[in-house]
Amino acid sequence: MLVTVAAQGQSSGTNKALPASAFRLIGVDVSGTERYKPEEVIRAAGLELGRTVHEDDFKDAVRVLGDTGAFASVAYRFEYSPEGTKLDLEVQDAQPWVPARFENLVWFSDQELGEKLHARVPLFSGQLPVTGKLADDVSEALQELLDERKIPGRVEFTPIAQGDGPPEAFVYSVTGLRITIDNVEFPNAAPPELPRLESAGRKLQGAEYTRSAFLIREDQSLLPIYLEQGYLKAKFGDFEARVVHNDPNEVRVDITVPVLPGSQYKLSSLEFSGNKAFPADTLRSLVHLQTGQPANVRELNEDLEGLKKLYETRGYMDVRIDSASEINEPDLSVRYRLTFLEGAVYKMGDLEILGVDSPTSGRLQNLWTLRTGDAYDASYPRRFVAQALKQVMTTGEWSTDIQETRDQKDKTLDVTLHFDRKP
Repeated sequence: MLVTVAAQGQSSGTNKALPASAFRLIGVDVSGTERYKPEEVIRAAGLELGRTVHEDDFKDAVRVLGDTGAFASVAYRFEYSPEGTKLDLEVQDAQPWVPARFENLVWFSDQELGEKLHARVPLFSGQLPVTGKLADDVSEALQELLDERKIPGRVEFTPIAQGDGPPEAFVYSVTGLRITIDNVEFPNAAPPELPRLESAGRKLQGAEYTRSAFLIREDQSLLPIYLEQGYLKAKFGDFEARVVHNDPNEVRVDITVPVLPGSQYKLSSLEFSGNKAFPADTLRSLVHLQTGQPANVRELNEDLEGLKKLYETRGYMDVRIDSASEINEPDLSVRYRLTFLEGAVYKMGDLEILGVDSPTSGRLQNLWTLRTGDAYDASYPRRFVAQALKQVMTTGEWSTDIQETRDQKDKTLDVTLHFDRKP
């Protein structure tokens, strides 16, 4: 809520007796903010030393500051003297603040964009209040920057929120232009990883560029190249998108990605706990990681999925495997501890077969060997379908759909097999 307080040193009658020089603004003192410098608040308020001012100007300044949403309250006091007018502004910073993200403003570096925006919007420093018009002011300033460079795009911004909650970020983007990736470069990558990085980069050529989409590509396509080699703390620095072709119909960018691989770690040991359904030796045989070899995180995660599937063949449909790592920096080694939370065993429930006539359904029912009350085997339905297509569904081509309906209370699984003859 905006609170304004005014305290005037002279009555209106006294003011009429003051010389014209008394209405010249000679000083502004700003207090109460931990986010801004005084000169930023003064400039945002539209105040200028040396100008002739009256109380209405101070009311306007307070309104302007309050409308930004940057302050929870703004109070002012002023005093006339023959030398001029002094103004005190007491503000309280608003909360919370969230980041502003720029998706495809590729004509400016991050530093240049920040400086140009701050010059136009003094209260912008990379974050925005969740209310007020400061986010709109940034959008207008971005549009001015595009117009100055004769870039035929329109700036739009979207508040990003979870459900009905307040915004967690404001995302700005340029619409009306197609911006695509031309090349991806890794200037400081080491020779062993460079060919795979370049291969992954070539797959991005021609893709539409946005910052958030490229960050996802980093995580999905680029980072695994290092995680597979035991670079457990590998990351990428802030990448730069540089315009290499720019016209009203097409914008292409080269992206430069600095690589920060860190140290390479090798496996020292792999430990199991909580496993009752399968002995550790059986589980260990399904994990590819070997002691003394680089700790391949991607491969380990795939193996954990394989272990879960193994448990599901015994009916452990809720099994969870927690993986904890312990890094020994002096030895550049890592120890993994896998903790199995097996959960309950699910039983086979009812079987329903759809899409075939009664005789065929009966034959399929007789072929199904996983009986009601047996421990459920999650791998069985697919094996059964393959068997059925060879032994029963021998004429024509069929597509199949397997649906499992889980009863959490009774710990049972009903299976529906839907067969559909292809035309």
